[in-house]
Amino acid sequence: MTKIEFNTMVLRQASSLRSYALHFTHDADDANDLVQDTMLKAITYYNKFKEGTNLKGWLYTIMKNTFINNYRRFVKMSTFVTKSEEISSANLVFSSTKNQGESKFVMDDIRRALDRLPEDYYVPFTMYFEGHKYHEIADHLAIPIGTVKTRIHVARKLLKKNLKAYDSGIKKPVYADED
Repeated sequence: MTKIEFNTMVLRQASSLRSYALHFTHDADDANDLVQDTMLKAITYYNKFKEGTNLKGWLYTIMKNTFINNYRRFVKMSTFVTKSEEISSANLVFSSTKNQGESKFVMDDIRRALDRLPEDYYVPFTMYFEGHKYHEIADHLAIPIGTVKTRIHVARKLLKKNLKAYDSGIKKPVYADED
């Protein structure tokens, strides 16, 4: 098959390629560009086509791969290049610097909330928070394990109440075994 015959066969597929391109792009201009890129690649690499095989399938494969490569290139470029007037509030986080000021305020509030706990709740809670087991806390304070669990539970409730300003408002899942 000569190159001219091959080019003619490729050009005859233009209308079916256009409808297939619309399936990918959903835009007429982008579809025409994709068809043009596909036909250019097919004509450029005509020597890769094996005579007797499905030309339309070969062209569809070229088109699909071209679309995927262009999409990946677009996504990659749009993540690196952002115009100043296009910076969204979500992207502002990446352009600002962090100075740990907010963290310091949060930690101060947590310390104040812990200081407000009565001694009976403070000691078991802090020991548990530091990694001690219930039985270790019970032995250290010479009280029953049930009392340790209750005091830790009450301490959590008090802390949650005192730190309500930091509640994100997201509802926690309720599990069947919780009451």
